[in-house]
Amino acid sequence: GKWEQHISGVILFEETLYQSTKDGKSFVSLLQERGVVPGIKVDKGVCEIPGTYGETFTQGLDGLNARCAKYYEAGARFSKWRAVLKINLEDGCPSDLAIHENAHGLAAYGAISQANGLVPIIEPEILTDGTHTLEQCMEITEKVQAAVVQAL
Repeated sequence: GKWEQHISGVILFEETLYQSTKDGKSFVSLLQERGVVPGIKVDKGVCEIPGTYGETFTQGLDGLNARCAKYYEAGARFSKWRAVLKINLEDGCPSDLAIHENAHGLAAYGAISQANGLVPIIEPEILTDGTHTLEQCMEITEKVQAAVVQAL
């Protein structure tokens, strides 16, 4: 079968959003012709939160409004923002600080994306590796999701 029968959207990097095939057709046009919605990764990577056990927040809110307007103009219709939290119960991770920073970053990114016509994927990434139980992972996931919804 054709791949587009199984894929509804593709998340592109900024560089890829503006690239073309050998024939000169933009990747965005190629996707759109196949009924696949082009999206864009809009964050600028993660950075360690000082004073934590390697926990991170996501950079990229500066200039995001202008970038989202430009991405929409180029054909993107949804956006992705990476917000990573890790579970390490011995070190108290995820900390309240990491949860707060990532929840508010996701909320701000979501509002800015929507203001520019992009549908935001708001999805905190909770790393599942570690020695915790499934129940502990579920409890932490619920706590993080609740913080994100409250921030929205």
